[in-house]
Amino acid sequence: MTTFGDLDGRLAQGWGGRKPNGCRVIVVLARRGGTTAAGLLTTLTVPTERLAPILVSVGDAPHACVAVQPPTLLVGHEVAASGRTAALILGACQVGTAQGVLDSVAEGLLEPDQETMVFVSLWLDHDADDETAVRYSAREAVGEAVRDAVTGHTKEQVRGLVDDRDRLTHPYYGGS
Repeated sequence: MTTFGDLDGRLAQGWGGRKPNGCRVIVVLARRGGTTAAGLLTTLTVPTERLAPILVSVGDAPHACVAVQPPTLLVGHEVAASGRTAALILGACQVGTAQGVLDSVAEGLLEPDQETMVFVSLWLDHDADDETAVRYSAREAVGEAVRDAVTGHTKEQVRGLVDDRDRLTHPYYGGS
């Protein structure tokens, strides 16, 4: 297993699900007490108009919720378009994020301790409407991103991007 010191500042993205209940996440792993954690905690705790950061926790009732280990902070990429989107982020996305992080613990990628912190920035499609599908999407996206942050890309994957740089595209790019 990679040690938490080796993970400090590792960054990756993950996609989960399908439109309209899909989501995209950016994950940053940080060492407790390190500069990455300090910078992200400072940035993410400054009040803004977007959703406040959520310390990911789960349980049957508000007073019975426990924080996921390693500690995981979830924040939205942008202001929720509706109360429904905000509710999905607070509920389904939070549970899916917890599951994705705990899947990574079960796979031996992360330790369930306080030494590594997981920062998740999440974008949820504004047309999302299915709590269960959104939960699965968040779980898939977070698991994929943590796995990528810990293991990284192979030299062949990176070489492929370099070799194909003139043919790159993106789902939100419509130019030629």
